[in-house]
Amino acid sequence: MISAWEWVIIILAVIVLLLWGPSKIPELARGLGRAKAEFERASREYLYESSKPAVKETKESSTESDEMIILIAKTLGLNTEGKSREQILQEILVNLVAKKQEK
Repeated sequence: MISAWEWVIIILAVIVLLLWGPSKIPELARGLGRAKAEFERASREYLYESSKPAVKETKESSTESDEMIILIAKTLGLNTEGKSREQILQEILVNLVAKKQEK
């Protein structure tokens, strides 16, 4: 025996066939498939981006700390051109220790 939900589906299928015809149904199915794929892609991107901000913040904060190190070195009168981050930090430390010993 066919239940009520099965009749509803059958009636909807007949209405769709009458409204759009058999040639439009594959187009509609492709459109629904594309919409579903786009939704899933956007969902994956959103989930990937929401789990990724810690990495972005680390890169941004690293750049900000590099800029701060260069600013401190220039304030102390050190030349930073062509030097690595570690070399600049080492010179800052040496300079600060020397200034502290002068006092």
